[in-house]
Amino acid sequence: MANASVPKPDYRIDGFEPATELIEDNFHTVTLSDDMLQPLAEHHSADGRNTYLLLYDRAAIWDSPGTAEFVTLHITRDIKQRTFGFEHARHPVIPLAQNWLIRQGCPAESAELPKNHWPRPADALTARLEDMLRANPDGRYTVLNHSTGISGSSDFGIKVSTLVHDSHPDSAHAPYRLFLEETTEEFRSYTVREGAFPTAEAADTWVRERSTPLPLAPAPDGAVVCRAEAARARSTVTTGGLAVPPVAAVPPRSATAAPSRVHRSAP
Repeated sequence: MANASVPKPDYRIDGFEPATELIEDNFHTVTLSDDMLQPLAEHHSADGRNTYLLLYDRAAIWDSPGTAEFVTLHITRDIKQRTFGFEHARHPVIPLAQNWLIRQGCPAESAELPKNHWPRPADALTARLEDMLRANPDGRYTVLNHSTGISGSSDFGIKVSTLVHDSHPDSAHAPYRLFLEETTEEFRSYTVREGAFPTAEAADTWVRERSTPLPLAPAPDGAVVCRAEAARARSTVTTGGLAVPPVAAVPPRSATAAPSRVHRSAP
């Protein structure tokens, strides 16, 4: 049941009509259960032509196992014709959602989550890895696969794995990188770690079995992080990015386990 205290997304389309029947159908499909879409960040352009939304889908646990929990929308309006169009994507982690919004034209600062609004990074390495994903400097990362599920550990509530191909020359020996996000059971903080694998198959095997520690990639150095933050600041819709439509996932949980997952929600 939806929480009445959670505000619904602000689409700002009153008085506007969908530009085409296909847009109308797609928008209805995406927003059908918008009482379960919890706004995390939003931006409305001063000229009224663009709205950017980052939403948490609280109904994702009832979807297919492994379904990503974050949804982004970019709504465009024709002020003269009084019509609107939109694009949307689903993402496994917030930095990828922010990357998509920034590439669509959303100011980077408007894609940030308000402080104390969501579980916070548990350490500096987590924040640095998230900066890399958010900026995706020189389009180095391409998302291949992702999966979201409950953790088998009593110390963690949600575990998200995101497999990317890293085109940076320094990663040539192990170009398949697995970003593993683990949120504590009380949802106060989370960690992100980057695993390095020679093949996508090796990464998939690790996700399925998890019988050995994650083979950690070298931590990003300060110079790389500074470049990532600069890239985030100047990102535009024409830059390379990480946003991809929903992809097949390697689920870390069974379908029957989904309803028992605890909702993440903002305080």
